[in-house]
Amino acid sequence: MKSVNEIVASLKASPAARLQGVFFLGIGGIGMSALARYFSSIGVAVSGYDKTETTLCKQLAAEGISIHYEDNIELIDKHAQLVIYTPAMPKDHKELNYYLQNGFTVTKRSDVLGAITATGFNICVAGTHGKTTTSTMVAHILRHSGYGCNAFLGGIAVNYNSNFWSSEKNVFVAEADEYDRSFLKLSPDVAVISSMDPDHLDIYGTAANMEQAFIDFSARIKPGGLLISKNGLTRGKDLIAANQLTYDVQNEMADVYATNIRISNGSYVFDIQIKDRLIKEVVLNMGGMHNIENATAAIVTAVHLEISDEKIKAAVADFKGVKRRFEYIIKNEKIVMIDDYAHHPEELRALISSTKKLFSNKKCIVVFQPHLFSRTRDLADGFAEVLDLADEVILLPIYPARELPIDGVNSEMILERMHSENKVVLSKENLLKHIQQEVAANVEEGYNGTVFITAGAGDIDTLVEPLKKIIENK
Repeated sequence: MKSVNEIVASLKASPAARLQGVFFLGIGGIGMSALARYFSSIGVAVSGYDKTETTLCKQLAAEGISIHYEDNIELIDKHAQLVIYTPAMPKDHKELNYYLQNGFTVTKRSDVLGAITATGFNICVAGTHGKTTTSTMVAHILRHSGYGCNAFLGGIAVNYNSNFWSSEKNVFVAEADEYDRSFLKLSPDVAVISSMDPDHLDIYGTAANMEQAFIDFSARIKPGGLLISKNGLTRGKDLIAANQLTYDVQNEMADVYATNIRISNGSYVFDIQIKDRLIKEVVLNMGGMHNIENATAAIVTAVHLEISDEKIKAAVADFKGVKRRFEYIIKNEKIVMIDDYAHHPEELRALISSTKKLFSNKKCIVVFQPHLFSRTRDLADGFAEVLDLADEVILLPIYPARELPIDGVNSEMILERMHSENKVVLSKENLLKHIQQEVAANVEEGYNGTVFITAGAGDIDTLVEPLKKIIENK
């Protein structure tokens, strides 16, 4: 049985046809699908399993990738030379156990991504929030400017409607995922750390253990490489790298910061100060002050690669964002609808605060679907505090993902900790009825209109179109 490193090395040294097939368990995951697209792009037969036929799964199928949705060993590729699985797969999964028990090379996504990028120039973006938008911005600037890169992203870039693209240039931009310590398989030439707030405590146990993982990630930067980190990070001074730059928004204590920020025609215009260098009149056509921060990190990365100011500015102005990252679903004078992947209190804080600043005269209604029982248990106080920033909050039941229920842990945990009067927990079905009967009417009343936010990392995205239709019909 060959190792994953041997398999990937043979791919690079010989025709891809020598690899008969790759099978993915959990192929619809955002990181898994990027790898699936990579193998498909080099001519390898790709197939896989997922429990749900999502929009992304349908896109993969349209690209020629065979996917089934039943845990049935009769449906798998029994000639696959490489089997890639997500840690979210249950341990009693029949297909996973068949591969494990019958001598197949079975490995995690993180090992494969580490092997693919092992010999490249790697730009790896980490952080408990901000990493998807930042890595996508970096990859977009490199592609738009003609510098070139291969991209493995944790979200769908709106410009290209994909989370993966390839280039002949041996440069890789990869989202560095802290879950399951996956990012410790990567070897960055440039590393970005956007945040290290407590999360994934089901894996790490304590915030200190999680922070240590980010420190360990910084230690993986290659000799002569660069660390670009958010100014003021907890234990930021413990990060390990010979060459370091910090970034921030309107904070002159950072090495790099955005300044002279203003809003023009619904877009942000700002300058970037990089030590003694000033890049003026950068235009960002997406909402959220936190996205100026993300853009700052992406821009300093491009400057480090010696891309010209004009090419950087043109690329940033052309950036259309990432699906489900401050994504405008509806935007007019009366009603704004924004969909976002936010699933951590600090992500929600940035989302709600930015929305209220941009649309200060509108009523702010948030529909939030908590993600994971363990995260809800560990961060319930933080969720409650942040959701109180909204004028009205509708909580959906917890999306369990890979977890089994935990006694006493539910969305009511957050609700009872909130101080706001305008709060409720509703099922998906009752949410749609509630919007139909009550919330849509608010579009025509008071507050000069309504800004409506759907947020969460579960399956709340499946409600976006039905909600949009209800609101538009009203």
